Amino acid sequence: MGKDQELDEKNVTEKENEEIQDFGQTTLGEEAAGHRIHLLSIIGEIEGHECLGSNTKATKYEHVLPKLAAIEDDPSIDGLLVIINTVGGDVESGLAIAEMIASLSKPTVSLVLGGSHSIGIPLAVSTNYSYIVPTGTMVMHPVRLTGLVIGAPQTYDYFQQMQDRIVGFISDHCFARKERLEEMMLNTGMLTKDLGTILVGRQAVEEGIINEVGGIREAMARLHQMIEEENEIQ
Repeated sequence: MGKDQELDEKNVTEKENEEIQDFGQTTLGEEAAGHRIHLLSIIGEIEGHECLGSNTKATKYEHVLPKLAAIEDDPSIDGLLVIINTVGGDVESGLAIAEMIASLSKPTVSLVLGGSHSIGIPLAVSTNYSYIVPTGTMVMHPVRLTGLVIGAPQTYDYFQQMQDRIVGFISDHCFARKERLEEMMLNTGMLTKDLGTILVGRQAVEEGIINEVGGIREAMARLHQMIEEENEIQ
């Protein structure tokens, strides 16, 4: 191995380590399957137009959106694996990421670890196929806004419009009916001081939101299978 090649490999390794540390992202290359898969982790809180505190784990949409565009444009990347453990966050930013994942032309798989709450639900269903671990949770509740709220009919109309967008996206990308999703959002019998529904593992599958219960092994195997099927079509 020449000196220049060693330097190139070292630079690639350092860049990959920086991506993992700074953005929770890396590209996986499996020699046996011959596929390159990009790993995107969505963790903590989805950050919107205002920066969160330095002590808050956050996924920054201004980092994720350009990366998704680069994945779509990179012929060497065969598929996307999205790892999710989020408490939710900014609705507009979360929907923007979900819409972009859903519009990728390459095979995509999501895996819910820990939790995929609130706006994390559209993110979980935005891929072609979705998994949740047995102990994973999904919390579905109505839209909430922080800060000053003007008590006018237009404000409530805006809330309803935003909620319709979220429910519409979820129902378009999973097997759950819109009416059932709204029913779970407005459930008063589960959370003592709030509206909503908590789904654990298999319950999310039974409701038609997530495709299957499984872990990283199942998610990777499914993604490789989807890539193979895509290559056969081409």
